[in-house]
Amino acid sequence: MSGTARKKKSLPSLQETFESIKDLLSTTKTQLDANDVSLRPSIIENLERISALAESFLNGRSKADEDCTELCDILDQEGVTLWNISGLVNKYPDDDGRALAGALRLAAFRLVEAGLDGKPGLETLIHVLGLASKTGATLSALGQYDVAASVLTSAAKYEEMMRVENDPNGTYRHSKTCVRTVYFSCRMESAWKEGNYSVAEFMAQKLMTIYDEQRQVLPVHDRVVLAAKFHGIGKSILHNQPAKAQGKASDAIGWLQKAFGIVDQEEANSGALELKISILRTLARAYFLSESYDSAEATLEELSPALDASKDHDSSEYQELRWLKLATLKKRQAGDTALLDSFKSIINHIDFTEVTVTEILRELRTLGHQQSLVSAVTQYLLKKALQSNDTEAESVDRILLSLIVHCSKDEVHSRAMENLDEAFTSVCEADAELRSIPATACLSLLWQYGDRHYRVKRWSLAADWFTAGTHRLFGAQNSSTASKCYRKAALCYIEQREYSRAAAVIRCCPSNEAATHYLSFLIGTYQGLEEEAIRSVNEMVRSPDFDRQMLLLATKVSHESEMKNVLLAVLEALLKTLNVCDNGETVVEAMALLRCIIRLVLKLHAESTTMRSTLIKSMVAHFNTAKIIVDKASEQKTISLIIKDVSWIWRTAYNCAVQGCSDWDGFQEQISALFDISKHMLEVFCQASPIEVEPDLYIHLMNAFFSSVAGRVFAVRETLNAHGEIKDEQMREITAEIRSCKARISQIIENNKITGDDDLLRSRYFLHTLRIFEAEILAQLNDWDQLSQIISVCHPHCVVRPNASIMLQDAVTSGALAVTTYEAIADILWEEKECPVNVLCGGLEAVLRASLQHNSLSLEKYARWLRAIATIVLARNTSADRIKAIGYVEQAVNIMENSGADESYPMDERFWLLATSYNTGLECFEASILDEAKRWFEASTMICKFVPGGTERAEKISETYAQLLSRYAPT
Repeated sequence: MSGTARKKKSLPSLQETFESIKDLLSTTKTQLDANDVSLRPSIIENLERISALAESFLNGRSKADEDCTELCDILDQEGVTLWNISGLVNKYPDDDGRALAGALRLAAFRLVEAGLDGKPGLETLIHVLGLASKTGATLSALGQYDVAASVLTSAAKYEEMMRVENDPNGTYRHSKTCVRTVYFSCRMESAWKEGNYSVAEFMAQKLMTIYDEQRQVLPVHDRVVLAAKFHGIGKSILHNQPAKAQGKASDAIGWLQKAFGIVDQEEANSGALELKISILRTLARAYFLSESYDSAEATLEELSPALDASKDHDSSEYQELRWLKLATLKKRQAGDTALLDSFKSIINHIDFTEVTVTEILRELRTLGHQQSLVSAVTQYLLKKALQSNDTEAESVDRILLSLIVHCSKDEVHSRAMENLDEAFTSVCEADAELRSIPATACLSLLWQYGDRHYRVKRWSLAADWFTAGTHRLFGAQNSSTASKCYRKAALCYIEQREYSRAAAVIRCCPSNEAATHYLSFLIGTYQGLEEEAIRSVNEMVRSPDFDRQMLLLATKVSHESEMKNVLLAVLEALLKTLNVCDNGETVVEAMALLRCIIRLVLKLHAESTTMRSTLIKSMVAHFNTAKIIVDKASEQKTISLIIKDVSWIWRTAYNCAVQGCSDWDGFQEQISALFDISKHMLEVFCQASPIEVEPDLYIHLMNAFFSSVAGRVFAVRETLNAHGEIKDEQMREITAEIRSCKARISQIIENNKITGDDDLLRSRYFLHTLRIFEAEILAQLNDWDQLSQIISVCHPHCVVRPNASIMLQDAVTSGALAVTTYEAIADILWEEKECPVNVLCGGLEAVLRASLQHNSLSLEKYARWLRAIATIVLARNTSADRIKAIGYVEQAVNIMENSGADESYPMDERFWLLATSYNTGLECFEASILDEAKRWFEASTMICKFVPGGTERAEKISETYAQLLSRYAPT
């Protein structure tokens, strides 16, 4: 076939292809003008067909012999139009337009390529290579790697054509360099994205060759873009690989070094500076991941000037660099100073939120072994948080809690305490208020760590932790927390036996808390300060929050310390906490306590001489308390529960009183009180006993009754001797006690509770002695009527008043006891100057009558009492009195006659009797009372027998009597 025939056959094929392209272009342009996003899939499909047709046209044109310049020009124009349209594609929320722009660029490039001349010029080649490179880059970015590769393969052909094209004047040198740079960078990116790393690296080498040879030709923008592409690939290596992929990090370093080598030579314009910072940031991370820590630190140091020149210091990217620098320093095991500076840089550029604070605190936990560093960073973090206006309250709380936890791990205890105090003080000085819950949490931690040291007996360290809780920072919410901390610290010092420090600490606590006083008690006890310990116990009981359990603990401590006075005070306080009105069990407990207390007092009394007065009074007081408790038990009908205690109480009180009678000078009142308690308890015991008690108990009861009264009488005597007077009310009370005592002893005798002769004799002795006591008290009261009743019982010529005591009638029949009793009463009356004569006389007469009946009074005493009675009676000078007096004189004569040669009757009393009888007889004669005179002279004559010269005296008396009788005899 001829060439003309072949040409005619091929031309319609190109024409058809051209027409198809034109039709598709018409349709596509119409759809593009509609600006309908829903049409984009159809447009892209048409554009892909156009691209394929354009490529087919290009292939067909190379085989055709006919000129198709006109068609090529039209296709070239259409390609340029589509390329321009690609830059105007609108973006929508559901379609960003990249796919459409890529299709437009591909179609545009293929149309331009289809319209190329057979031998394009250098300028055209530069233009087409630029289009091809950009198209390939766009398609590669869309993931259409095969299509991109096809475009870039075409671009390779044009790059080769351009490279060999002659440019003798260097007119296109600049353009060629730029377009080649774009081409190779696009090839490099596309190959990298396809995973063809060897090609990418080969293209990178070509780029670096161009850069090294033609750097001054390339515009700054192109150089920056090239560096950005290298940076992008290096960054993608790091982002797409595991964090610890050391080999991949090393690969990234090569790319990043190329990028940095480019931007490092650029001037510090804004674009280059930001890219340089970004490259250095990525490079530093790559060095870090590749474990090239020195290089990483050097890179970060190089970043410092760039960061300083930047206005956006607080951006997240820059903060990442600070964190990276910190991580690098940690890996390099840098010193504390460098790490602290790095932390400070981070802290200075954070917003204090929960996330940022948590991040820093978490990082600090990895440095737990570097206590000084962690403390310094935490202190700085707290300081900046307090200075920041936007700081959340939770941030300060968490920082404090973290610091406490860290300090608990510090091996240098003093440093930990200093750090805590500094932190707490800084919060206070910043006027920041620590809320209740965080404050409680901080205190809980402080107590927890203090308790931890306490359990392993590190007392001093535990005390410091507890003392930290006393800071004024925590006192703002609850003042009681400081007291708890002080007490815990004091307890630590007590355990360490540093009692002075413990005392100093406990003095910081309020004085109205029982727990505080309990610790003061412990300190005083361990120091041997009894008064201090006792005072603390008393204060503890008075505190509003007192718990009885504290006294139980104090009992154990004081018992172990063998400090009896302290133990006594504790037991006394414990007794006061009991309410015996509650139930029988309380009564039992109270009695048990009382027995312990009384035993303890008795031991102290036996050991001490200086505290005797106080201890005796305390003893009596506790016995009285026992009496009250027993009375309550009797009311509650629970006496059977404590019957053994009652027995112990009366015996102990009785024995103490007996001992006191011989050893306790000046304590008659207390001795009497003990006898009172003993008799009361004994009576309760006898009444409560279900069986008949032993007779000895009644003997003790009688002894107790009598001894109680006797002691009070002795006390009255001492008071009178010392002061000369005593209250009448008190003496009347004693009188009533005496009468009650007589009645009770009499009742015991009458009920035959006492059967032994000696015991009966003792009981009667008690009764007579009680009469003497009664007479003595009545004499002091000048109650002569009552006293007369006592005397008149024994006097046969006196009328006994109806209300006189029947027991007094036994006086005369009680043998020698009665004589002694009335002799003592007479002595009392004789000493009382205010005693009425009739009372005194009655008393003397009672003595004489008793002595005459029982012959139990000595003649000397008899003579004295008779002389006194006669003197009193004769002074009245009545007939009855004179008759009574002569009767006593005649009794005396009878006694002297019965005595015989016994000279026991005093001689002076004999002469007194003689003189009195003679003189009284003379007076009766002068008064013409002859009968009486006769008796008196007869008595004087009889007395003459018992005096020296009695015969002569009797003759003279008889002679005188005869003369008088003759003179006064009736006529």
